[in-house]
Amino acid sequence: MNRRFHFISGLPRSGSTLLSAILSQNPRFRAGMSGPIGGAFNTLLGELSGRNEYSVFVTDEQRQRMLKGLFDTYYGPEYGAEVIFDTNRIWCSKMRHLRPLFPQGKVIACVRNMSWIIDSIEQLIRKNTFQPSSIFNYQPGGTVYSRSEALANGEGMVGAPYNALKEAFYGDETQNLMLLQYETLVSDPAAAIAAVYDFIGEMPYAHDFENISYQADEFDLRAGTPGLHEVRRKITVRERMSVLPPDVFRRFENDVFWRDASLNPRNVRVV
Repeated sequence: MNRRFHFISGLPRSGSTLLSAILSQNPRFRAGMSGPIGGAFNTLLGELSGRNEYSVFVTDEQRQRMLKGLFDTYYGPEYGAEVIFDTNRIWCSKMRHLRPLFPQGKVIACVRNMSWIIDSIEQLIRKNTFQPSSIFNYQPGGTVYSRSEALANGEGMVGAPYNALKEAFYGDETQNLMLLQYETLVSDPAAAIAAVYDFIGEMPYAHDFENISYQADEFDLRAGTPGLHEVRRKITVRERMSVLPPDVFRRFENDVFWRDASLNPRNVRVV
């Protein structure tokens, strides 16, 4: 099957699961939560490098065929969709790889106010207070300060994709990159999805924003974080008070670089 591949990436807790659930209403599309392809891609890329003594027998053309073959093999005929969206936060750091493999492939990076991302994760931890989460290696100790620090560092659940996002935003492949703000997706889903369709060059589809369906309960329970991929049936804006101490909240509130036009020299599309 001659399929088209696109990619959903960006920051955690920023609407990637919601976006996938909406796009999946289109019978021509297949989208879901983060899957195994990103990790397999990284592993294969490493195994084909000079650390493997047999890499002298592998050309760059062969490397590209093998890496692209991961997608063709994983998304076999049982998926039955013309357009595949693979979700993984790693893709923002792989723009230079994706461009030659999928010249027409687009990367949709979901973003959100950083303070509210940290708050959302903290909310989940408190909601599941008797179930230590995989997010923190199932460790039951710590405070909101140690947890926010662990999330935001360069190897953390938030810090690593944030750095990858900036790499993509200021890189050479920005014509294939669009940033979709969580705030736009939940406040005006019709406009947000219309922008996605325009970006990927697909004909519009009549989505039902009051009847969204997505289930990943088994995965979330195994991760010790029920509700991690929860999607509400109807898209609404929820106003609430943050559970973060004010100093923690203020620490991240100026990290929304994509909202400052002066910090967007390549005119990346931000919706």
